[in-house]
Amino acid sequence: MKIEVTSHKLFGYRATLRTAKQLATPAVKLVNRSVPGSMPDVQITLTNPRGMAELATLAEVELAGGGVDKRVKDREERQAAREGRDVAGRAVPLADGSVLVLINVDQNQSPGEFAITLVHELVHAMQFSRKGVRERIIRDRRHCFNIERQSRRQARENERCHDEEEREAYSREYLADQIVPGARAA
Repeated sequence: MKIEVTSHKLFGYRATLRTAKQLATPAVKLVNRSVPGSMPDVQITLTNPRGMAELATLAEVELAGGGVDKRVKDREERQAAREGRDVAGRAVPLADGSVLVLINVDQNQSPGEFAITLVHELVHAMQFSRKGVRERIIRDRRHCFNIERQSRRQARENERCHDEEEREAYSREYLADQIVPGARAA
């Protein structure tokens, strides 16, 4: 399990990057101990909403196998940018088996908020290592990029599993209090 913390299109956030590097290792160890699954290699990237959309879309295109029409890719990136303004973080599985965790610095103003977001997204990283999850995500991304259709049953199953995974991630946010005391109280 390798952890890498970087920034993308951010200037003047050196202190935030330093804080992220300090919190990343204990967060990964804590989530790895308390959530079923195995922690893959994790690349944590601090960025803004536009950078989140750009990096997530590139990772998802690669995950879907490439060969995506530029118009479809641009449409997905615009939709991700709209959603990204209100999102604190996002975890995306990568084609090589690792996970890209994108953190929106505009939504995470304090170390406590950052710790909560980081724990939430690392729980998703653990979920990606479970049996069948990665294949389901690839199938859904291929459907979104108009490469391969999925049935309505598969789409409903994906939505149901996604909701369960979100509930699990929210239920584990209490772990952030062990990294930054009082994180959830703020």
